[in-house]
Amino acid sequence: MESLTHVHPLIPIILWGPISAGLIFFGGKNLSNGRIAILTIGALVTWTLLEYTIHRFLFHFKSENRIAKELVFLFHGLHHDEPNDPTRLVMPPFPAALFIISFYFLFSLFLPFHDTLYFLGIFLIGYLAYDYIHFATHFFPMKNPVGKYLKKHHISHHNRYHNAKFGVSSPLWDIIFGTYHQKK
Repeated sequence: MESLTHVHPLIPIILWGPISAGLIFFGGKNLSNGRIAILTIGALVTWTLLEYTIHRFLFHFKSENRIAKELVFLFHGLHHDEPNDPTRLVMPPFPAALFIISFYFLFSLFLPFHDTLYFLGIFLIGYLAYDYIHFATHFFPMKNPVGKYLKKHHISHHNRYHNAKFGVSSPLWDIIFGTYHQKK
């Protein structure tokens, strides 16, 4: 199973980029500008919340169960053990597809069909932004102020605050849920 945890960094954009574009195009064809604005903001906020939630509660799940421990280690622990391995910085396609399909069905419970398509397409852009911000924080100097801040925020999660700073593309939910600083 360990071999399935390695992914070339270009795979997410090659796989999910065209899917996202298609969802946005077909979903947004008949939507008003106001609806597009609301769905765009909603999808990006939803993505950042799910990014935070998945990282905090799934990727850092504490369990005494051996199988659960091994799965968490395969999903995320390997990345903490080898944070500079470029093949462990983006989500492998199979688990990503499972998450995305699940989110499609979840979103479709609350939104009409075309809204769901558009929302999921923007949600995927949030996911891709997360993947590449994450990759950049490990491999690029990040010279602009926002990039520097995100790099410092994420790298401190690896090096100092393992139980805090779960947001990668945004610190928003760390601030809201009190995980911006690790409790002593």
